[in-house]
Amino acid sequence: MQTLTFHSDDLDRTEEFLSQAYARMRIGNGTAETSNTHIRRTAIDSVSVDELDLDFEMSYAVTPLGRICLCVVHEGTIEDHVYQGVEDSFGPGDVVSFAPPELPYAGRVCSARYNITMLDPALLTQVAADAADGRPVRLTGHRPHSPAAAEQLRSTISYVRDHVLAVPAVADQPLVASTAAQHLAASVLAAFPNTALTEPTGTDRQDAHPAALRRALAYLEDHADQPVTVAEVAAAAHVTVRALQYAFRRHLDTTPLAHLRRVRLAHAHQDLVSADPGTGATVTEIAARWGFYHAGRFAALYRQSYDRSPHRTLHS
Repeated sequence: MQTLTFHSDDLDRTEEFLSQAYARMRIGNGTAETSNTHIRRTAIDSVSVDELDLDFEMSYAVTPLGRICLCVVHEGTIEDHVYQGVEDSFGPGDVVSFAPPELPYAGRVCSARYNITMLDPALLTQVAADAADGRPVRLTGHRPHSPAAAEQLRSTISYVRDHVLAVPAVADQPLVASTAAQHLAASVLAAFPNTALTEPTGTDRQDAHPAALRRALAYLEDHADQPVTVAEVAAAAHVTVRALQYAFRRHLDTTPLAHLRRVRLAHAHQDLVSADPGTGATVTEIAARWGFYHAGRFAALYRQSYDRSPHRTLHS
């Protein structure tokens, strides 16, 4: 996990920092004498979450980031934001995608406190049902398709920030990092209009047979201790992601990642049973080792499956 902080009242230093932390940009302060900037970043391999507080008006012109850049406004406004054919302004509570990864954008921050979350565009294709014509999945709109979708995405960003990135010992676990990144990417796809084709085709339905499902189940069992994407499971089963998801829904009434979570829960249970409390092993450490980064949710899931608390299993 990576963490950095930046505080400055010097506009040139702020421009240099922002250009290094995001992409090459020009900024300007046309109204205020001071330019107090406070930024804190936490990041894992493919996701970064920044909290920014600018107490002045700042114009910006940014070269393409090469990443999906989401913005959640807490206070203040971001005005005259433009990119290829789109112009908009954002206020408190708004959740937006600044621009497609390959496009530049510009605008003004007006004494705002806001969140910037960036993720690798490849994550969308990894978690999507599939891309049309084999092309990477892309967002086709910069605002969520409903207030409920926006709220769900806000909650996911806060969850990743507060329960993964805020705890270095948890965020540094490979399965936690992979699970959190995929969870965020899935929430982005659920929130924004995009090119993913979700409904199975006739060929997908034919391919969703028990043999493909058995290959997928075997792959999940063999790779439960490694970061796994739905696309990798589909490749191992020799079907499309849509066919894989349809097979799990049709034959097991679940999803591939939900089944993987149950497999990992079983491994966590075995570790709890075999752990020696005298060595200092904790439920949080064991849960994180298997990709569970929220202790409370892990405990609830464990209790549902084993009718006892994980602490009781560890110390029995």
